[in-house]
Amino acid sequence: MDIIIGLLIIAIGAFCQSSCYVPINKIKNWSWESYWVVQGVFAWLVLPLLGALLAVPAGHSLCELFTGANSFNIWMTILFGVLWGVGGLTFGLSMRYLGVALGQSIALGTCAGLGTIMGPVLLNIFFPEQNALDALTFSVILGVVVTLVGIAIIGVAGSMKAASLSEEEKKAAVKDFNFPKGLAIALLAGFMSGCFNVGLAFGSDINFGDLTPDMYKTLPATFLVTLGGFVTNAAYCFFQNSKNHTWDDYRKADVWGNNLVFCALAGALWYSQFFGLSLGKGFLTESPTLMTLSFCILMALNVVFSNVWGIILKEWKGCSQKTIAVLVLGIIVLIISSFLPQLI
Repeated sequence: MDIIIGLLIIAIGAFCQSSCYVPINKIKNWSWESYWVVQGVFAWLVLPLLGALLAVPAGHSLCELFTGANSFNIWMTILFGVLWGVGGLTFGLSMRYLGVALGQSIALGTCAGLGTIMGPVLLNIFFPEQNALDALTFSVILGVVVTLVGIAIIGVAGSMKAASLSEEEKKAAVKDFNFPKGLAIALLAGFMSGCFNVGLAFGSDINFGDLTPDMYKTLPATFLVTLGGFVTNAAYCFFQNSKNHTWDDYRKADVWGNNLVFCALAGALWYSQFFGLSLGKGFLTESPTLMTLSFCILMALNVVFSNVWGIILKEWKGCSQKTIAVLVLGIIVLIISSFLPQLI
């Protein structure tokens, strides 16, 4: 029962993340770079900090935790957060050229596979005595492979969509649709986004041990990763503000109330995926396979729900029944990948 509860919590977090772009559509009279950095304040600073505080028992402090932890692990966690930030930036571009459904599918699928594998591999390089590679069991590898198969099927559906629609229909569904360009960007985004789970791997011991409940143990590391990601995103957004002369966005007092609310909501929905991941893992401790695969499962479910939103937003409108059937098959394979390792 605990495993079912854990997977359901992760699924709820995935649904929230896949919905985070909905409130962004309500933001008025701000350029992309302006609303992106403001929602990032909530998604990558405020809420992760509040989450990290949940891991701090009475009589202790977050400062005490970070100063007492291995400094190498602290900086590696932040460094991979900075690298993940690059993935976050290109992630947005992948959806610009491919749409929410296809963009998230390819980027998150790549992220799921590489993020799961890279963590144990890099930990083994720096800390061979931990035997991190032991986590990559047959069940884990199978789960990753099945996830990637599901992503590949959805990618086929995307190419079928690109081939079957006229330029006018493509633009109607996704204004800047460009499959080759979007595919390249999505793959880069997925590779860099996988660094998030690597950061979590390096920060896995940054907690108060038995004093921190299992469901909160990854929240301090999550804060450090998102802190690094915020640095990357803020630097790029402020550069774009200067390049595009959009600093005046922040002076538009008439839209601040509306935009702040929807930026905060978007940030909260985005952070829900990793808050849910931490809570969910607290119920998966009896299954080392699912603990290792939890990040992959989260990304796979993100893809499932992003395609649901893609259908709702009519990004697949005009496609043939065969294309929709391939898309649905890919979604089913991804759902199976979340449970298959536990059945072996």
